[in-house]
Amino acid sequence: MSSEVSTEYLVIGAGPAGLQASYLLSRAGRDHLVLDAGDAPGAFFTRFPRHRTLISINKVHTGWDDPELNLRTDWNSLLSDEPSLLFTGYTPRYFPSAEDMVRYLGDFAAKHDLPIRFGTRVVSVTRPDDFVAHDQDGNTYRARRLIVATGVSKPHVPPIEGVEHAERYDEVSVDPADFTGQRVLIIGRGNSAFETADNLVETAAVIHVAGPGSLKLAWQTHFVGHLRAVNNNFLDTYQLKSQNAVLDGRVLAVRPDGDGFLVPVSFARVDERVKEIRYDRVILATGFRFDASIFAPECRPRLTINDRFPDQTPAWESVNVPDLFFAGTITQARDFKKSTSGFIHGFRYGVRALHRVLEHRYHGVPWPTLDLDPTPAAVVDAVVARVNRTSALWQMFAFLADTVLVGPDGTTRYAEEVPVDHLHEAVGRGDFGEVDSYLAVTLEYGADHDRVNPFDITAGRTSQQDTSGLDGRYLHPVVRHFRAGELLGEHHLTENLENEWDSEEVHRAPLLEFLRARLAPTAADAP
Repeated sequence: MSSEVSTEYLVIGAGPAGLQASYLLSRAGRDHLVLDAGDAPGAFFTRFPRHRTLISINKVHTGWDDPELNLRTDWNSLLSDEPSLLFTGYTPRYFPSAEDMVRYLGDFAAKHDLPIRFGTRVVSVTRPDDFVAHDQDGNTYRARRLIVATGVSKPHVPPIEGVEHAERYDEVSVDPADFTGQRVLIIGRGNSAFETADNLVETAAVIHVAGPGSLKLAWQTHFVGHLRAVNNNFLDTYQLKSQNAVLDGRVLAVRPDGDGFLVPVSFARVDERVKEIRYDRVILATGFRFDASIFAPECRPRLTINDRFPDQTPAWESVNVPDLFFAGTITQARDFKKSTSGFIHGFRYGVRALHRVLEHRYHGVPWPTLDLDPTPAAVVDAVVARVNRTSALWQMFAFLADTVLVGPDGTTRYAEEVPVDHLHEAVGRGDFGEVDSYLAVTLEYGADHDRVNPFDITAGRTSQQDTSGLDGRYLHPVVRHFRAGELLGEHHLTENLENEWDSEEVHRAPLLEFLRARLAPTAADAP
């Protein structure tokens, strides 16, 4: 017999983002329900990555006692007040197994007694007034607000002639013996493609990895979704001439030819020369996309970035469907290939910020702030303390900011972890009360950081004694002063090898000088 459930918030998806959202909603006492098609939390990780090794780092031994600092090198834990619920307690492996993630997420949901209905696949979402979700058994779930945390569940299939003849990453065999002596083409240039290639090095006769554009390496771009070192052993076999290759070009077609395939490839580096190459197997490893098919036309979110993700406001709300919010890897539309919203160590903070947005908008709970003494010296102390400890600004570099809010009467308040774009909108709307001007404190890589080889000692890295910090390429704090969204001034703290920005001469004194020039001086700060 079908039934109807009404709730304030409905969360679709019980992966890491859905669990993080549910934990925060539960702690705030908000009526909500989580729906998930799987039998347990994190069903995605029961299948992916196909070769079962995560690329999210798990550094157990840091030498630090501060749990906030430890989250800088723990990319898998969700945020909670329970010290025992840290992923680092589940395995010592630096690159852990996906099975460890499944076990961890199951414990997180159980220990917090999160309200989740498993085995509940949402087949449609309508909006006659409230949102109404329908499951496979005809049950309905009514909610005023909807948080979608389903991830990217639909394979991204590029428009290539004959692409249906390729084997998809999510279905192809992971047994190397099945490829013994074969010529294999892998279409795609991301970690799934190279993970697949590495798995076949010992058995395949020839492996080509193909895709347009130059190959991007995470250690240089600082975007962890680009090729990670743990998956790049295949590059050795290419550069050392072991029959394998990376093809910089576009695959034009996949054409059956007897027991194999003929594949014309347009090579970008030789004036678009087209060469037809024969393969025994073709594997498609071109990533995934958000599936919006469950939404009725009246509440279907607009998509962006080649229709791969839902288009979102700075508050992670659909740009065309009010009260429809997103959490998790699909929020990378806001910082695509620039920061870390696509990964647990980034979006866990994004979900916390989303929760604060929801608390303010719907429940009148202000964003948490701390009163500061209205002096530049007090602001320096607060900023330096935070940048030397924060994990949120560290992980969500250039995306999340701490802010110092200066009132018309000179009062000063400190708020943590506000999305930069949302900060400007929120101040403009008066969400933070009366604000005359404000500081945005971020951690950022410098301009053109992806063009600098960090292993080249002649690359001209900035001296750690350079008090200006402006030319720093490595991660470093940046303090910007705004009024009504207009940039009034900018200061960079000099980069530091140990990421310790607390030198009196190099870091504190230049920042104090900047703030004295920007903020109204007081007698307490007079020389």
